[in-house]
Amino acid sequence: MNEHVQTTAADPLFNPLAPDFIRDPYPHYERLRNTDPMHVNAHGAFVASRHAEVSLVLRDKRFGKDYVERTVRRYGPKIMEEPIFRSMSHWMLQQDPPDHTRLRGLVVKAFTARRVEDMRPRIQEIVDQTIDAVIEKGRMDLIEDFAFRLPVTIICDMLGIPEEHREAFYHGSRDGGRILDPVPLTPAEIAQANASGAMARMYFEQLFEMRRKNPGDDLTTQLIQAEEAGDKLSNEEMTANIILLFGAGHETTVNLIGNGLLALYRNPDQLALLKANPSLITNAIEEFLRYDSSVQMTGRVALEDIDDLGGKRIPKGESVLCLLGSANRDPAVYPDRPERLDVTRPNVKPLSFGGGIHFCLGAQLARIEAEIAISTLLRRLPELTLDDPENPEWRPTFVLRGLKRLPASW
Repeated sequence: MNEHVQTTAADPLFNPLAPDFIRDPYPHYERLRNTDPMHVNAHGAFVASRHAEVSLVLRDKRFGKDYVERTVRRYGPKIMEEPIFRSMSHWMLQQDPPDHTRLRGLVVKAFTARRVEDMRPRIQEIVDQTIDAVIEKGRMDLIEDFAFRLPVTIICDMLGIPEEHREAFYHGSRDGGRILDPVPLTPAEIAQANASGAMARMYFEQLFEMRRKNPGDDLTTQLIQAEEAGDKLSNEEMTANIILLFGAGHETTVNLIGNGLLALYRNPDQLALLKANPSLITNAIEEFLRYDSSVQMTGRVALEDIDDLGGKRIPKGESVLCLLGSANRDPAVYPDRPERLDVTRPNVKPLSFGGGIHFCLGAQLARIEAEIAISTLLRRLPELTLDDPENPEWRPTFVLRGLKRLPASW
């Protein structure tokens, strides 16, 4: 890993879609933390790279989402006529109270600690079935054949998506992450996002009809009943948030498993340690989250003038981009070589799941899925090796950091 980034005066400090940034953002983060920790990017947003500022912004009520205002500033007033942006404006993830409180309250019961713990046997069953399907072949792609199938199956279970509909989801596109990036989409990318959104909307509206006729013990049925109870949920909100739950319910977990496995096999000493001490897995998952977060950034808007954030004045209405991946490697919080993977590292509290009222609903479910997936893989395929751990193929997105593929054999 390169410790320092060679740059010229013309190089932007923050260019998140540049190929070398996608490949390894961490030297770029180090440079930001050291030279301009509250950087103003090419689109006028403040970029926070230190743990202190990122942590404060995530939790401080003087910052909110203000999605429509933020999006109109970047794209112009006509952007909210685009179906994909209109749909995203209804995501609970993009809402401020009281709408955020109302929407989150409708789904939070599905993610209680008890319900998630009760899913362990089902998660173990899926992982074992996934390994059973490939073990005789002697090789697989750890992303498509392993990391992807588990969280997709679990979120399909939770949403009540019938078994006979799931094959399409197992082979679905994973190109949607670009819409979250801080670099605006091109007209062609907006058209593609609208088309993908229309297909998802069409499917989930059919699922709603199915669950209206045949209610089940699932989240879709729960949301339909809330909608039918009156003013709790509009049809547009229901559709947007079920799409959000499906995407968020698997996307970050796929990346957590994939990024964690890559980090482990790139660090043979840590791999050997975890194999010898399987009980370290819970701490190892926290370290994977810290070391190479599957979500690299989240954003907030100043709801009032902020006089001093990291030495900068943030006027009301301005965006702050919080670099979670950078905060997780800040030596002010992790003084013992934060660039090193250490599955025994004490007091790991990554910011990868966000913070404050928007802390990820599915954080504990993602942790348990990754814990069972990785520990079972190490136990059942002890001879597994990666084909090319030094040159993996990353997806060309920044906010959602994950691998396109990760071939392995045993």
